[in-house]
Amino acid sequence: MTSADHGAGLLAPGWAGSPAAAETSDAAFLRALLDAESALTRAQAALGLAPAEAAAAVTEAAGPDGFDIASLPGRARAAGNPVIPLVAELTRAAGEYGPYVHRGATSQDIMDTAMMLVARRALGPVLADLERCGRALAALAAGHRDTPMPGRTLTQHAVPTTFGLKAAGWRSLVLDARDRVTAVRASLPAQLGGAAGTLAAFSAYGAGDATALPGAYAREVGLVQPPLPWHTLRTPVADLAGCLAFAAGALGKLAVDVLTLSRTEIAEVAEGSGGGSSAMPHKANPVRSTLIAAAARRAPQLAATLYGSLVAEDERPAGAWHAEWEPLRDLLRLVGGAARDAAELTEGLRVRPEAMREHLGLTHGLIVSERLSAELAPVLGRARAKELLTRVARRAYEEGRPLAELLAGETESEQLGVDLAEATDPARYTGSAGALTDSALERR
Repeated sequence: MTSADHGAGLLAPGWAGSPAAAETSDAAFLRALLDAESALTRAQAALGLAPAEAAAAVTEAAGPDGFDIASLPGRARAAGNPVIPLVAELTRAAGEYGPYVHRGATSQDIMDTAMMLVARRALGPVLADLERCGRALAALAAGHRDTPMPGRTLTQHAVPTTFGLKAAGWRSLVLDARDRVTAVRASLPAQLGGAAGTLAAFSAYGAGDATALPGAYAREVGLVQPPLPWHTLRTPVADLAGCLAFAAGALGKLAVDVLTLSRTEIAEVAEGSGGGSSAMPHKANPVRSTLIAAAARRAPQLAATLYGSLVAEDERPAGAWHAEWEPLRDLLRLVGGAARDAAELTEGLRVRPEAMREHLGLTHGLIVSERLSAELAPVLGRARAKELLTRVARRAYEEGRPLAELLAGETESEQLGVDLAEATDPARYTGSAGALTDSALERR
């Protein structure tokens, strides 16, 4: 196996080949580590703590192609992290300016900054795909504003709703995820504190005001200046955990609804390009939804590991920040793949109004019993109306006859004063679904 093959996603079709996969590869992490190192030298040069020639030399030496990525994992094992062997290699590559590489920093400064860079870069395409998904769902909601379908609660038909309202609900979650990811991405900070978060080494190297260096570093690396070194103050990682887990769950809700509605016996929607089966030629499996649902099931446990790392002892912890690297990368990949699949799913989703309308009749009109109960109670009294509807409902199930027909045959029918054809039409009992859909679509 070559280094290019490692981690290609053989067992992870949900994120394989996605933009997030490219932005979280070993090569992407190497690039981020080198970017963090070269930015540090440039920041020190900007404050007069290193010559401009050193900044130029280290930046030039930090080109990823000059480093042996295949050997880094083995060397990282001996050091406990990949920064230490990488610094040794970069120092040699910088020649006479090698002493300015990593000067005053600690490994966690570089690793944390690189993690934030990777997250920022990976979340760009995630946001683009969430926007695509939101646009597709807006079109579905508007196009099916008044398409009636069964509303289901606890797996059973409850009252009618519309597919437009369902799609608007999916979109609302997607936009919630977009907004959370956007806010977190914009807040990702650089990390610079030195050995124990005091910036002491930078003063020792001649900084008159070492507190100016984190801001200069953040500007060079393109991240936010942190209020404090956050070696054991892991809010940025926890924020990433939260927004990514939420995004996975939001997309997962969309996916499980599509999985349910695309069952053979329901078939109210279908993926635009279903996957095949290795044994059954007739199948068109809802593959996009399946992969999104799988990501949503994994994400909470990965986020839990990141939240657990909030409990980080002392000024720099043993194991807590090390435990974050793989779960964070996995979360970025899962959500990146799920967002890509959700965009493709919603853009190609096929909606079948005729199946929805047919299913509204499965209970022979009983899906509107709530409406009839409300309309008959003032006429017959609550107790009598309930007794009548209970009796007629039982007959509707037993005899397979429409509710309107059975009600018309009851002795109380002359007292009802209700247009039974209209009152038992499920399409006429969708409440404020249309108005709610319109209101939801005003959000941008």
